[in-house]
Amino acid sequence: MKDIGFIGLGTMGRPMAGHLLAAGYRLFLHDVVPVAPELIAAGGTACESARQVAQEADAVIIMVPDTPHVEAVLFGQGGVAEGISKGMIVTDMSSISPLATKEFARWIDALGADYLDAPVSGGEVGAKAASLTIMVGGRERAFNAMKPLFETMGKNVTHVGGNGDGQTTKVANQIIVALTIEAVSEALLFASKAGADPALVRQALMGGFASSRILEVHGDRMLKRNFDPGFRIELHQKDLNLALEGARALGLSLPGTAAAQQLFNTCTALGGKSWDHSAILRALEVMAGHEVAAA
Repeated sequence: MKDIGFIGLGTMGRPMAGHLLAAGYRLFLHDVVPVAPELIAAGGTACESARQVAQEADAVIIMVPDTPHVEAVLFGQGGVAEGISKGMIVTDMSSISPLATKEFARWIDALGADYLDAPVSGGEVGAKAASLTIMVGGRERAFNAMKPLFETMGKNVTHVGGNGDGQTTKVANQIIVALTIEAVSEALLFASKAGADPALVRQALMGGFASSRILEVHGDRMLKRNFDPGFRIELHQKDLNLALEGARALGLSLPGTAAAQQLFNTCTALGGKSWDHSAILRALEVMAGHEVAAA
């Protein structure tokens, strides 16, 4: 399988498509804006619509912001469904609603194609480094067919179950990430307000049970007050909305997730919807009337 369609060439999609081109795949590309010249120079072919992408490719990958965008790409005018062929594999690598994903999978299945939901974790850094974690839901045969492509774009690739399970895993990931960032923020704020050097506190914690990748990377961002986005707050808000909507449907209480979402809402009210999600610290600082000193 060498002819691949790729729809959605933004912050994440562009480097992911670039890795596939570098690995020798023939890519048929489409986005709401003109395709980046470097992807064309690398051998990609620009298409006028998602339908044309589907007509040219053996498999289609979608990487767009949210559930309505995926639905439009699949089933809107000029969408993938209009150009789909029997036996094709449609893979959505966006982070969207697990419930909607199951519906989309049923509709694509009725057209004779396979559907995978394969959201990713690792952000722009992981996309550029081809080190993404990829969580895949769908039929095993489709997963096995797409696995070489996933391994070109990421390092940790796991088939977690049926359609919707990939998106459920991503939501669970985002709950853990949000609550851990919030915990690191609270810890550094507490240390700073108490008069300790937060950089030395972080250094000490990195050698113990509290050590984590988030303490390492986002703790450093907080100390340097570098809130330029790697992963924007507004995108994490979207993911936590999926968690809270799912919890409501399942009759679950997720109090920590709800609290983290409120802190993100505070950041948005402060004008920070495009800040990196590590800037959840800013919401806590405003409430405390204290700013963690820059390293």
